[in-house]
Amino acid sequence: MLVIALTLLVAKQSIDSAASHSPPRSIAVDERLAADAGLRVGDRVVLSASSGASGDTVVVRALVRRGSDPAEVARGDYRVRLHLDHLQHLIGYGERVDRFAVEVRRDHSASGVADSAIHAINDAAFGFRAYPSRDIAVQTSKTFLVVSRFHRAIGVITIVASAIFLLCIMLLKVDERRRDVAALRLLGISSRSIVRGVVLESALIAALGSLVGVGIGALVSAFVNWHYRAVYRTPLTFSLVTANIVTIAVMLSLALGLVAGWFAARRLVHVPPLSLFGR
Repeated sequence: MLVIALTLLVAKQSIDSAASHSPPRSIAVDERLAADAGLRVGDRVVLSASSGASGDTVVVRALVRRGSDPAEVARGDYRVRLHLDHLQHLIGYGERVDRFAVEVRRDHSASGVADSAIHAINDAAFGFRAYPSRDIAVQTSKTFLVVSRFHRAIGVITIVASAIFLLCIMLLKVDERRRDVAALRLLGISSRSIVRGVVLESALIAALGSLVGVGIGALVSAFVNWHYRAVYRTPLTFSLVTANIVTIAVMLSLALGLVAGWFAARRLVHVPPLSLFGR
């Protein structure tokens, strides 16, 4: 079976056993094509390489789900799987292929076997050019690599801006409690104890904020996947919240909260108590 993307002339036909003496060939169609054309398993359709040309009557034997390939998300082509000889007869291409894939055995010497196969194919005749699958994957993934780096840059900028914003908020919040801090200082509470209390409070706030942020992120991720899977009709995962991401986010939030609380508390406890009362 071979996956192809063709412009198809698809027409439903009623089953008529007297129409042909030989049984029709079977095909498998893309589930998106089946949904748009209203096809089901067992329906007879006519396939032709161009609109208006005579074609072959075939029977739909299976529906194929689109794979999770990012390179195919925005492509609106329909796909049909045919037997190789049927495809050659339909498009009149003859016994030729544009490209094909060769799989080597997976063992300890797979890399050496693959290199030998590449050299053998390249030396077989002029015009042949073989590439390892890893090189093809790198070439086709450059766009997604650029997007990934762009997202990483946005993430770094967001973290830096959030840290500055968090520090400003903590300074303002702690500054509002100057009278409480002054009263504690006059009662004999040490500066270290006050700083420790403020830092502990900042850690608790950061932990609660992390939990809320993880919940919001999970909900947004689920909505993004639900929406774009319906738009592109693909099982591809567009947004993913992993344990690694959650761990990094929580640890970063706690670290920023502790640092911001420590700076804010140290700034306040170094001011004389009477000055905090405005005297």
